[in-house]
Amino acid sequence: MDSVAEQEAVARFDRLRAMSVPGILAEVAAADEDAPAIVDGDRRVTYGELWGQAQSLAAGLQAAGVATGDRVGVCVPNWHEFVVAYFGIGAAGAVIVPINTRYSAREVAHYLSDSGAKVLITAERFAGVDLLGMYRGLRPSLPRLETILVVRSAGPLEIGERAFEDLVSLSGPFALPELDPEEDLFAILYTSGTTGVPKGAMLRHSNIVRTSIATAELMRMTSDDVFLVAVPLSHIFGMGPSILTAVSSGASMVFMEIYKPDPALELVERERVTVHHGVPTMFVMELNSPELERRDLSSLRTGIIAAAPCPIEVVKAIRAKMGCEICVSFGMTETSPSLTSTRFEDTDEDRAETVGQALPEVELRIVGTEGNDLGPGEVGEIVARSPGVMKGYFGRPEETSQVLTADGWFSTGDLGQMDDRGFLRIVGRTKEMIIRGGYNVYPREVEEVIYQYPGVMEAAVVGVADDVMGERTCACIRRKPEAEVSEEDIRAFCAESLAKYKVPDFVQFFEEFPTTASGKILKRELAKLVRPAGSEPGGRDVKRA
Repeated sequence: MDSVAEQEAVARFDRLRAMSVPGILAEVAAADEDAPAIVDGDRRVTYGELWGQAQSLAAGLQAAGVATGDRVGVCVPNWHEFVVAYFGIGAAGAVIVPINTRYSAREVAHYLSDSGAKVLITAERFAGVDLLGMYRGLRPSLPRLETILVVRSAGPLEIGERAFEDLVSLSGPFALPELDPEEDLFAILYTSGTTGVPKGAMLRHSNIVRTSIATAELMRMTSDDVFLVAVPLSHIFGMGPSILTAVSSGASMVFMEIYKPDPALELVERERVTVHHGVPTMFVMELNSPELERRDLSSLRTGIIAAAPCPIEVVKAIRAKMGCEICVSFGMTETSPSLTSTRFEDTDEDRAETVGQALPEVELRIVGTEGNDLGPGEVGEIVARSPGVMKGYFGRPEETSQVLTADGWFSTGDLGQMDDRGFLRIVGRTKEMIIRGGYNVYPREVEEVIYQYPGVMEAAVVGVADDVMGERTCACIRRKPEAEVSEEDIRAFCAESLAKYKVPDFVQFFEEFPTTASGKILKRELAKLVRPAGSEPGGRDVKRA
């Protein structure tokens, strides 16, 4: 064991593993109430303050009639109030339904209606959007929504509305309800909806606790760590590997309400950040920022890159240029999220080219179209069984049964191959596979090659319908600043490494890609923006629609 902090962390994790989510915060706050928990702009919150506010919110929710199992929507950006709500709702025995502040009125109406939320906690305004006005307009269509709690309220409130700060400023005795972490729900998180109508994944307390602590152990987290939290707190990446992994470690969190690469690098330097999680797009922007060379990033120790395909070249550059022993992880909302991760002791090749091995207690299989197990190196769907697998989709037993077996095996919808050591390579989504003239083209394989071209900042390969071939492939590319890259350059470069049928049929350049609120490229939307297959070469720069 390298340090006293690491010894203390191991003992803490053993105690916390069987607890509820709010129980973990109570334990950590009791151990050191003055320890720093959150840096939110100019506001600094200790663990004692955080737990005190969470208890006050829980008492206020209970007084307002919120009972065990009731759902509470939370539409708050990366502010410390989100974390107060996260633990306060759990402490009340209720279920948090996180909602990204970027979602449209149509989307949030579906989440609140589908979940039957009784209370909504929302920022009044954020990033120029009148969130409270949007929710006021939706209330007539949401008869089960009884109360709106407004965070950082500045204006007059209407009947059925109350200032969030009024509840968290209350004080008095509070007792945690009896919770069964193995059965009671902590959260309902709606899938991104990149295919079909978003469904609410029901996560128990034990789901998110077990995966968050496994992540903390694997990455050797201690109370000395400082997390940069730039991913949305409303996403599973924020709720698990960020909030709960940090809290279970007794570490502190530095929030970014809106992610931008230059301020992110400045925060790493100023706050001596040791853990930097992010989606690939975030790291791509940081690696291409002129601030990269100007900032002292020597405090960086590790972090997770996940939530979207992680190009090999990006992983290598993070380690080489940022000095960060980044861990590549694979998982999803329905698995709370982590299923695999690379380890610090893995070889350079394994850490760059795979998503590592299964986490402790996680079982993985690669199966064929008939559900048969495939051997090492064969491509098939990844199915998993782990402590993080959801209870099911809220109110959708039939759709649950399509992806989750009675004995706990979850079908991820991702294609992968596993070697004889258990290292997993992700090939792509089953729905993204392109069938060109009868041959299977896996977009990720082609993207990995394109990322090696010096002038490419970001790449996505999509299929476009074609009368002759069935589908043809288009490489959609964002160039690095001032880079000169042509369609001919990309196709010739791919031809050096790929079979002829895998070389993109055409290339198109974009200034931006359409993405989800969590940073995933929306390939289905991107495919709608490309020029028709069969048109003449010579792509043009296209702005996001």
